[in-house]
Amino acid sequence: MTHEHAPTAPGRLTEGQKTRIEFARHDLDHARSEDLSRLDAAGLILLVERLRGRLGDMLDLIAERDDEPTPDRYNHP
Repeated sequence: MTHEHAPTAPGRLTEGQKTRIEFARHDLDHARSEDLSRLDAAGLILLVERLRGRLGDMLDLIAERDDEPTPDRYNHP
């Protein structure tokens, strides 16, 4: 998966970042609505793997955002 790093105003998300967040929200909503007691072992593994991947992607997104300096971020007295 490629991640775009288009310049944005401080605090603004790129369209790609917004899309990644929406995918994560969709997967989380799906997991919350799933009756886990009805899933077999393979279904549970797939669900956990999907959520683990989305969590990793969200942590990557946060790291991307942290790499972008914002006004006064490093200039605290």
